[in-house]
Amino acid sequence: MVAGVAVGSATAVLTIVQAWALSSALGNIFETHALGVLTWAVPMLVGAFAGKAILAWLNQWLAQRASAAVKSRLRRDVLAARLVDPVRPEPSTASLVTLLTQGLDALDGYYSKYLPQLLLAVTVPLIIGVAILTSDLTSAIIVAVTLPLIPLFMALVGWTTEARTRKRWRVQTRLAGHFADLVAGLPTLQVFGRARAQAEGLRRSEAAHRRETMGTLRISFLSALVLELLASLSVAIVAVAIGFRVVFHEVDLTTAFFVLILAPEVYLPVRQVGVHYHDAADGMAAAESAFALIEGAEQAPGTSADDGFDKLDQRPSSAPSSVEPVETPATNPSAVGPVETRVIDRSPPPTPLLQITGLTVRYPGAAAPVLDDVDLTARTGELTVITGTSGTGKTTLLYALMGFVSPASGRFLLDGLPADAATRRTRIAWVGQNPGMVNGTIADNVRLGAPDATDDAVRESLRLAGGDSLDPNRGVGDDGEGLSAGERRRVAAARALLRVSRRQADVLVLDEPTAGLDAATETALLDAVASLGTTTIAVSHRPAVIARADHVLHLG
Repeated sequence: MVAGVAVGSATAVLTIVQAWALSSALGNIFETHALGVLTWAVPMLVGAFAGKAILAWLNQWLAQRASAAVKSRLRRDVLAARLVDPVRPEPSTASLVTLLTQGLDALDGYYSKYLPQLLLAVTVPLIIGVAILTSDLTSAIIVAVTLPLIPLFMALVGWTTEARTRKRWRVQTRLAGHFADLVAGLPTLQVFGRARAQAEGLRRSEAAHRRETMGTLRISFLSALVLELLASLSVAIVAVAIGFRVVFHEVDLTTAFFVLILAPEVYLPVRQVGVHYHDAADGMAAAESAFALIEGAEQAPGTSADDGFDKLDQRPSSAPSSVEPVETPATNPSAVGPVETRVIDRSPPPTPLLQITGLTVRYPGAAAPVLDDVDLTARTGELTVITGTSGTGKTTLLYALMGFVSPASGRFLLDGLPADAATRRTRIAWVGQNPGMVNGTIADNVRLGAPDATDDAVRESLRLAGGDSLDPNRGVGDDGEGLSAGERRRVAAARALLRVSRRQADVLVLDEPTAGLDAATETALLDAVASLGTTTIAVSHRPAVIARADHVLHLG
């Protein structure tokens, strides 16, 4: 901003030098009919033009640097805000991609055109206005009266443009979401013969997008016409007034030329602000969406450095520090359901590694908590399985453990010490229901768990996960394209097992780990998990997994 003000001020000074040299040369030629004045006027004009060209380049360079820096920072902040609450349904992936790419790229118009012009609209009219005032008071008064009309009409047009641009941004975001959902579901639609039926929906969305875009462009062209007309009429008033005064010898010819050359330069920066406002409107609409996402994450509970859990332990001081091997159903009438733990091994239990006590999770707008006063103890070397019907909060419990959702109350302990979300994540190897995959090879995706793992370590992890037949060098497309659902789970399991085997994590958290796997692969995976001797928590409905469990937490 400071550099922009300096560049704008220097540009205004060079404009005055240019006008003075040109008006002095013309006035002298008309009075003396001699061309000797050109010997100093031409070099001065060439220097002024060259200086303005350099300043214009410098202004654009500063604007592009500012735009790149702001867009990069906004993208980092948006992604950080999204990671604070990665399981929230809004905005959708398609909307987020549109915002981070095309949306924020539109900020180039704001920083390269609108903002520099806004600075010039402040400095240039002020400096040039003072120059006109020192030369001719009457012309300065005319300029001072007519100049505010341009910002007035510009504001009226700008409010209309802003409303239309926001509407267009909503339509564009909806179109992006519709198209992304359609592409994702295209195989299913093709199987049921409904793919062609979506063409009409796409045509309607495209027509809506075209209407909003053309409506915005119409306003842009009309506003440019209005601002040009106002500026032209204002300059004409100055020209007519000074022309009559020259005829009646009230103003000399050199002063008249000087004022006439400078008058358009007063209105030009202000007029250009209105023109470039339309270049910035799309970027400003996208920036508002980005700010809403960032500020929403900052205001979300449990997102501070301490994860908010120092104030979440609302259990009575007399509550037991550990869970008994066998529990009776919860007596809280408002609880979601009874919680019971089934013990397979009656020998003395190992030292508890992970404890969850008094966990309550509420979703906004829900009539009752999805989890109410749930306790869980997972010990080293044991498999704890969470089971229950759909909708009882099994995945929500894992999300709370990972810090993806903020509980209303509860306490998380690792090795007997309170642990915030960041600490828990560093010690957890996670396999979700829909494992994430990146473009590359199977080995690249397995190495996400340990980037420095050797080829032998990758192959061993795949073998433990039941993926002996998977070639580590096999290509994987975006979002796991080219892999079946079962193969994706094997790769994700191998990624988690690699972290555990390299002692980079000591808690294994699995959400339906054997879904889509055959019985032999399921057995091999469970054997591999048991051989690692780590603390394992799994959500599953599969009888084979439940039969291998040391403890079963049933959410009813």
